[in-house]
This record gives sequence, C-alpha cells and structure tokens, in this order.
Amino acid sequence: MQDEYRTVAREGVHETEISRSRFLCTLAPAATEKEAQAVIARVRRAHADATHNCYAYVIGADAGVQKASDDGEPGGTAGVPMLQMLLRRDVRYAVAVVTRYYGGTKLGAGGLIRAYGGSVGEALDALGTRTRRRFRLASVTVGHERAGRLQNDLRAAGRAIRDVHYGERVTLDIGLPDADVESFRSWLADATAGEAEFCPGGEAYGDA
Repeated sequence: MQDEYRTVAREGVHETEISRSRFLCTLAPAATEKEAQAVIARVRRAHADATHNCYAYVIGADAGVQKASDDGEPGGTAGVPMLQMLLRRDVRYAVAVVTRYYGGTKLGAGGLIRAYGGSVGEALDALGTRTRRRFRLASVTVGHERAGRLQNDLRAAGRAIRDVHYGERVTLDIGLPDADVESFRSWLADATAGEAEFCPGGEAYGDA
C-alpha cells in the first residue's frame, strides 16, 4: 500500500476562458469507479448542450484504475492530459470532467493539451487537496474502571479514538502509524499496569 496520497478537498467547479472557449472543470472525490462514472453522467446531463464533456479519473491509492475520454476532441488532446495532471499531482480517488463550450477559435493539438491539462491543474489549485496517510487499525480493551482515564490519556497523547464499545470490558478502536505500534505497546503497558489488551488489525487511510 502507498504510505500516502492526495485527493480533492471537495467537489466544485472552476471556469477558465481560452480563445473565447469556456472550459469548466468539475472536480469531485470518488471512492469507486461507479462513483466517478455517476459524477461524469451528472455533468453530462447538466451540460448536454456543451461541445465536449471530457473526463479522467484515478481510483485506488496505487492508481490501479485510470480512465480518460476525449469525448470527440482529437485523440490524446483532452482526457490524457487531464489524467496526466491528476497523476502528476499525486491525486487519487478523484474524477475530473472538463466541459468545453466552443468559442469559434481552433486551438490546435498543443493548445488543446495545454487547455485541458491546465484546466484540471487550475481547478486543483482553486479547490484544494487533502493528504490521506496510511495507518494501522487497532483495538485496546480494558476494564471499566480504567477506561475513562485511558481515554483521557490517549487524547492527551494525541491518539484519536475512532470508536468505543461497551461490554463486559471496554474496547477502544484507534489508528496508529505502523512505525508507532511497538512504542505504543510499551506506552500502553505502562499506562495500564499491563492490564490492557492490545490487538492490531488491518490498514486504512485517514486525513493527515
């Protein structure tokens, strides 16, 4: 798994005008390919009268799914430069749709490549990105009499508690960088006089 990746901070639209053509770049987060395709379909419906609705998306922290479409522009002049911009910026789990309203002036292949790639770059700058980092999921189980103090100690140590489960004992779900797992075990043993049970789990991504 990648240690970290960037994704778009929020869905939004950024517009630029080049040689009288309007370029509207819609950026949105997309957890799955299905979500990306739903955004594309929504933009196409909203701009059915546009000259082109070109798109690119990257799904997976390792960029395992990549797709792009020129939607009628000359081959390789729209979707590919859009995709390259997302990859160059290390953006994942995101979809970009650039809607073009033709203004009467032909841009040529080089001009189109700069326009479509540049629209995505400007939209990323305008809307912002956020970094997601890989961490280890884990659970800590203690008796009820220690649970309240342990929660306070965890928060004071900067450890975010993801969830709390109450039963015969109390289980706290947390996330840790892999590099911190062993030092956390030692800290937990000291903080609970060895009473707490530590159980590492799988991996996930969270905001940096």
